Amino acid sequence: MKIIDTFIEGLKILEPTLYGDHRGWFMETYNDSVLQEVGINIQFIQDNHSFSAVRGTLRGLHYQLNPMAQTKLVRCTKGVIYDVAVDIRKGSPTYGKWFGIELSAENKKQLLIPPGFAHGFMTVTDDVEVQYKVDSLYAPEFDRGIVWNDTTINVGWPISIKPVLSAKDENAPMLKDTDNNFIFGDTK
Repeated sequence: MKIIDTFIEGLKILEPTLYGDHRGWFMETYNDSVLQEVGINIQFIQDNHSFSAVRGTLRGLHYQLNPMAQTKLVRCTKGVIYDVAVDIRKGSPTYGKWFGIELSAENKKQLLIPPGFAHGFMTVTDDVEVQYKVDSLYAPEFDRGIVWNDTTINVGWPISIKPVLSAKDENAPMLKDTDNNFIFGDTK
């Protein structure tokens, strides 16, 4: 497995090694000992799986406040998404900056998103399935969001049509108006 740092501290791309022959392929999507060798020590406790039927569906930007903040390991197992993480750690040199990457069933890349980031994705194709691991359970009272088109963040979403949104995501506040208890340098 190849682990690649992004320009935002703590945010990493994981590229599994693919072993293939005439029958197909095999890969490890997660290996705790490989991650621990590079200083990543996460105890994932739940796997989530979502399906989005229509191209242009946007889920996010979501996060949970401390003490229920989540680390996520995200991958797309059917179709293509544009996955985005926004640094919302107060005091971070990249506060308010975003990183986006195409995750697909074909490229098999994964994005490791630590606490202190808002996360969202837009489907680039129809019939998309996304799977992700989390290290903390869903806690509605700590659940927060940032509106997808916050002009101070200015995410470069790949599709220029009006996205398909939930009411919750459509009515989410701007970054400046949302609850946020993340401080750069604090650990979960």
